[in-house]
Amino acid sequence: MLLLAGAVAFGALLPLGFILWIAIDTGWQTAFALIWRPRVGELLVNTLLLELCTLPPTILLAVALAWLTERSDLPGAKTFAWLTVAPLAVPAFVQSYAWVSLFPGFHGLPAAALISVLAYLPFLYLPVAAQMRRLDPALEHAAASLGHSPQRVVLQVVLPQLRLAICGGSLLVGLHLLAEYGLFALIRFDTFTTAIIDQFQSSYNGPAANMLAGVLVLSCLGLIVLEWLLRGTARYARLGSGAPRPAPRHRLGAWRLPSLALPLGFAMLSLGVPVLTLSRWLLAAGGAAWRQPALAQAVTETLGYAALGALAAAAAALPMAWLSVRSPGRASRVLEGCHSYLGALPGVVVALALVTVTVRIALPLYQTTATVILAYVLMFLPRALVGLRAGIAQVPVELERAAAALGRSPAGSLLAVTLPLAAPGVAAAMALVAMGVSTELTATLLLAPNGTRTLATEFWALTGELDYAKAAPYAVLMIFLSLPMTALLHAQTRKSLGA
Repeated sequence: MLLLAGAVAFGALLPLGFILWIAIDTGWQTAFALIWRPRVGELLVNTLLLELCTLPPTILLAVALAWLTERSDLPGAKTFAWLTVAPLAVPAFVQSYAWVSLFPGFHGLPAAALISVLAYLPFLYLPVAAQMRRLDPALEHAAASLGHSPQRVVLQVVLPQLRLAICGGSLLVGLHLLAEYGLFALIRFDTFTTAIIDQFQSSYNGPAANMLAGVLVLSCLGLIVLEWLLRGTARYARLGSGAPRPAPRHRLGAWRLPSLALPLGFAMLSLGVPVLTLSRWLLAAGGAAWRQPALAQAVTETLGYAALGALAAAAAALPMAWLSVRSPGRASRVLEGCHSYLGALPGVVVALALVTVTVRIALPLYQTTATVILAYVLMFLPRALVGLRAGIAQVPVELERAAAALGRSPAGSLLAVTLPLAAPGVAAAMALVAMGVSTELTATLLLAPNGTRTLATEFWALTGELDYAKAAPYAVLMIFLSLPMTALLHAQTRKSLGA
């Protein structure tokens, strides 16, 4: 298992090694000239403005929605909690398509910030709501008994306990903003990712695109360091035994009905606009929209890539997941870090690494299905690892030892005992990977063989031709493929907390 996990970790380091290799191969003087130019400064300013205009309102909205749905007597709180999570099923570039086709002049930073908040708020809402459900109300009661007003209790007692959830969710949103391509390309807002792909597709300028990728990776690392500094080292756990009880829901009183405006407004903007746009284009196209010859091929190839990607990612993550549960130690922690850091890398960097390696070293693999599947494995390895690790942790090690005592080999024990009992975790991990693959755009555009048709690439090709009516069925199918996994994720989050 150690050798297998080490081999996967070595492959996982490929994108990072690619950045260093390109910098050395290009030459420091040329690399410096490519990085130190006005265009890079413009992209850096755009990225900084995007993060500053998106993260604060996302944090405020996520905390407000979490408090309303988890700690107040808001009518229909459970329904609104689901509606707040549901935008996860709508790919970010579909959100952008919905707004641009409804408001053709909606471009630039304001459009980028608004659509980013709508698309990515669930990533922050989920951890904040989960943490808010776990809070012991004893501290709040103590503060209230000392004469603090409800507003002061929220600011001085509740919010500090949400610090980890807010920082973690904000990091996830920030990394998505750095990695996203389709959303910003449709509204014509330049970021590092859009510039990299435009540079690559227009002139195949390897050094220029690769240096931009290096700056993008540094931006991701800077965001991770900032989150680590803001998170701090404060203790958040309870000390001593106790019986934490559910927090009573605060009565909104006269604000009960007006408070509905916030969750209703978010649902209308994040879900209502895509539904309205897609319905409009489907009605305009009629039945012909569903009779496109490429539609069936796109569905078949998307499902095929999703299944292959999920199986390959689960197989690659299995040795590390087993080691982290059954044999924790310094070596396993280092290897696990090599697996997990990929979650902070934009997909375009992984794709460029594989393009460069296949073109320079293994040309027969360039633009093949095997390279696409390898890209999916690298991109979604952290998702598979988390799910598999959780599933294996729930299988008692004594059952493996009993199987070994009865003559089973270690591999036989794993296949006959551990994996069947960990099946729910394995299935959830594979479903998460499959959902990511079915809506993945960036790596597929750069790596897929000529003639490949997936729902995402066909949707992108049709929107590029401004044929929004023909693109609508592809968007609908991507949403339908993502909805079951979104519902499962929401249900599992509530179930794990006894809600």
